[in-house]
Amino acid sequence: MAVSIMKNLYVRFLHGHGMARHFRSLAIWDAFRGEDASRQMPSDISQRLVKAAHAPIDPLLASLGTTTAGLSAERAALIRRDVGTNEVSHDQPLPWWHHLWLCYSNPFNLLLTLLAAISYYTGDMKATTVITSMVALSTVLRFVQETRSNRAADALKALVSNKAMVMRRDLADEAADEARQFFEISLKRRPPHQEDIPLRDVVPGDIVVLSAGDMIPADLRLLSAKDLFVSQAAMTGESLPVEKFVEPRSAGANPLELENLLFMGTNVVSGAGTAVVLETGSRTYFGALAHQVTATDRAPTAFQSGVNRVSWLLIRFMAVMVPLVLLLNGYTKGDWLEAFLFALSIAVGLTPEMLPMIVTSTLAKGAVALSRQKVIVKRLDAIQNFGAMNVLCTDKTGTLTQDKIFLERHSDIAGEENEEVLRLAYLNSHYQTGLKNLLDVAVLEHVEVHRELGIGTNYRKVDEIPFDFQRRRMSVVVAEREDHHELICKGAVEEVLQVCTSVREGERTVPLTPEKLAELREATAELNAQGLRVVAVAMKEEPPKREVYGVADERELTLMGYIAFLDPPKESTAPALQALKANGIEVKILTGDNELVTAKICREVGLEQRGIVLGSQIEAMSDAELAKAAAEANVFAKLSPAQKERIVRTLKSSGNVVGFMGDGINDAPALRTADIGISVDSAVDIAKEAADIILLEKSLMVLEEGVIEGRRTFANMLKYIKMTASSNFGNVFSVLVASAFLPFLPMLPMQLLVQNLLYDISQIAIPFDHVDAELLGKPQRWNPDDIGRFMIWFGPVSSVFDITTFWLMWHVFGANSGAQQSLFQSGWFVEGLLSQTLIVHMIRTRKIPFIQSTAAWPVLGMTAAVMAAGIYFAQGPWSYYFKMTPLPATYFAYLAAILVAYVVLTQAMKTFYTRRYGWQ
Repeated sequence: MAVSIMKNLYVRFLHGHGMARHFRSLAIWDAFRGEDASRQMPSDISQRLVKAAHAPIDPLLASLGTTTAGLSAERAALIRRDVGTNEVSHDQPLPWWHHLWLCYSNPFNLLLTLLAAISYYTGDMKATTVITSMVALSTVLRFVQETRSNRAADALKALVSNKAMVMRRDLADEAADEARQFFEISLKRRPPHQEDIPLRDVVPGDIVVLSAGDMIPADLRLLSAKDLFVSQAAMTGESLPVEKFVEPRSAGANPLELENLLFMGTNVVSGAGTAVVLETGSRTYFGALAHQVTATDRAPTAFQSGVNRVSWLLIRFMAVMVPLVLLLNGYTKGDWLEAFLFALSIAVGLTPEMLPMIVTSTLAKGAVALSRQKVIVKRLDAIQNFGAMNVLCTDKTGTLTQDKIFLERHSDIAGEENEEVLRLAYLNSHYQTGLKNLLDVAVLEHVEVHRELGIGTNYRKVDEIPFDFQRRRMSVVVAEREDHHELICKGAVEEVLQVCTSVREGERTVPLTPEKLAELREATAELNAQGLRVVAVAMKEEPPKREVYGVADERELTLMGYIAFLDPPKESTAPALQALKANGIEVKILTGDNELVTAKICREVGLEQRGIVLGSQIEAMSDAELAKAAAEANVFAKLSPAQKERIVRTLKSSGNVVGFMGDGINDAPALRTADIGISVDSAVDIAKEAADIILLEKSLMVLEEGVIEGRRTFANMLKYIKMTASSNFGNVFSVLVASAFLPFLPMLPMQLLVQNLLYDISQIAIPFDHVDAELLGKPQRWNPDDIGRFMIWFGPVSSVFDITTFWLMWHVFGANSGAQQSLFQSGWFVEGLLSQTLIVHMIRTRKIPFIQSTAAWPVLGMTAAVMAAGIYFAQGPWSYYFKMTPLPATYFAYLAAILVAYVVLTQAMKTFYTRRYGWQ
């Protein structure tokens, strides 16, 4: 009852006094750091962090209003309301007006705006209106699509957000602390507990529990540390991990050099520790420098570079053709103003103003579609690499296997079941505070051992020697009834044997001779050949004279026996591997596990082995030798993190688009190096942070479905680029021919602009189009050179029928004088628009359109509507406004014949082009 009353009083105290104590704490903290938190620059933050690093721990915790037991959830929520979420500025959404400006301010829209301004000052209000409509259409559509995409992305990212382990205590305990200050009474306390919370919810004063693989959630000051190594490469560029200590060992002014400070954006490589949060979000060292940091920006992807090359190709093409059109029409027609406006219209027609919107829409739609396949896209541009991937490197555990490991046996060195080995393994897994892997989980499922040992009363943890990927083992030191200390070590067999000098045989301890060592290796090899993962267990007793142990104490151990685990393959693995192979993706296994276990699993899932390469062999290889081995072999075992990364880098340098799938801290370097990093929702924080794609299911079948969607997305983007490039080239070629021989303009500037606007509208639905199965069955790689070649081959095809229309209007319908120019212009307007719109269906597939491959209904509906609108503008009551003359009925009979011939010739050109160059 007293606890409940005090809890309610404390809540009222916090709210009623405006969190007076919290504000006092912040004021103390501000005075402590000597700066106003709202006006901090990086140099100010550096000074503040240096002060915090050298401050005594108790006054520092008091200044933050916290204790080593942490904050209550209620108090943390109030602090978060005051200081905001733990997000840096570039992670926060842009204001709508800023986002709208960014959607507008691409080179194409700026060019069109310049052309609209020129039209306005020359008095051509109709052209000004049409160009402005084009800019507005491109900008608004892109704004709407990106807004939807961002909302969907935020919702998806929330599913895979990284988390931090913090200490939480009951609100009543905080009430008791306050009561002790004001009323001098004592209330019973409950022990604090650890709780996983999203990184964005971390607040100043939180006590964070750190272990291998964790992202550092904010700027922290260490309170305890045990062999804690942190990678600060994101902040300093230093590739080697840095060891951290509770007290600083240097007195420098650079906070990055202080050993007891941890920074947002870095990650724990090995070891364990606890730390207090100093600042969060934009008030962190990383947050304050976020706008200056360029090292985290990725280089443009192949697709981005390709789009830029095509854009500049069209701009250069426009820069050459527009002056040529101006001079040709000016000299032949004598009306330089009209020629100038016509040249401006050509410039507008050559501008691919819908390209940013099409790319954004297609990527956004692809990301949402992938989410339905349980694939979360963290970076939209990664979708293209997903579709282009032709080599997938993956770990074995959880991808080929079930990700559910079973403890199959616990035996002595003779292979006999031994309960003492299980008890030692249980003590090791129970007391280790680092990253608990699936092997530890399998051991800890034997809860009966916990009861038998009486761990709560008979044992006390003394120290821990954390795991790292060089030693490949970890140890804990426990005190049994304070009589003696036991150092219990478990890890990879070879690495444990290196620190053993004896073995346990029954009740005897005998020396580890070379003969005995050979017997042990032969026995473990037999277990490996059965598909069992073998972990060695060793120990030694020490007198209870000290409390601190290190790696140097892992020596002169006695090998007690083995624990062996079964990691059975998934039923879906074999069909998934076959599906990936059918889709042109080669799977390579990169694992730190034993080669015998890996080979057994590969046989069970039907993965043909083309040689197994070990990490020790890779270490001795030159880059050229590794390139050859990486191309020929498909199984790599006993790899270190650096060796995984080196293999991925070598495969990339050989011209492959490489994906890497992993979920452990040892996979992070390879994930960053790969063209596309793939991780899973259950992965460690640093692996999810390094990945581009997150799978909600750790399954190769899900991955295969995601690859297909990535290829579909890429193919639809490529359609627009091909259509735009070839259509623009053909139109300008037709204009040059007409300008050289006609006594009047082949089309008025206003008509050309309206035609271009309608054509742009017809392409809006391209992101929703179907893609032929042939294109989905192979990797889709960006080839910018193919776009230029495609433009040259297909552009003139449309010009053939444009020129045919010119001849028809001139000779058949008598539109061969200035008085009849509106009839001529109407005829080309309709034919040009219908042929341009028809090209959407022709170029979207290598097959015969409407017969062998039909577009999706949005594309059919949009193109049909645009074609009908074009005919209506020429034939309806608006024709006078556009200075067009209604066309006779016989024109449409000729038009049908022209369009049929156009389809036939384009299809023949596609067949020829595909045979010579292939179709992408």
